[in-house]
Amino acid sequence: MQCYDIQITAKDENEARKIGRTLVEEKLAACVNIHPVQSIYRWQGKIEEESEAALLVKTKATLVAEVIERVKELHSYQVPCVIALPIEKGNPDYLKWIEESTK
Repeated sequence: MQCYDIQITAKDENEARKIGRTLVEEKLAACVNIHPVQSIYRWQGKIEEESEAALLVKTKATLVAEVIERVKELHSYQVPCVIALPIEKGNPDYLKWIEESTK
């Protein structure tokens, strides 16, 4: 069983909650953590600094592509940050729970 942690940034906590809740309700994710973050990035030739919300989404490998597409549908950004990182090691019971909590 291969699990992934998907990192997403959203414009604010409200958008992050909407995305996170949808992913869990649709069983695309077992869990979503939301944290406030400060981001510095280049966009359209300018350096920007913004407050955003970061989501950490726990899911299984077979759902990563579907999560990415669903986030793009729900997100307000033209080019949302959605980065999938494989979980190499972890608590076997927790990883099993991720598997059982998703479709």
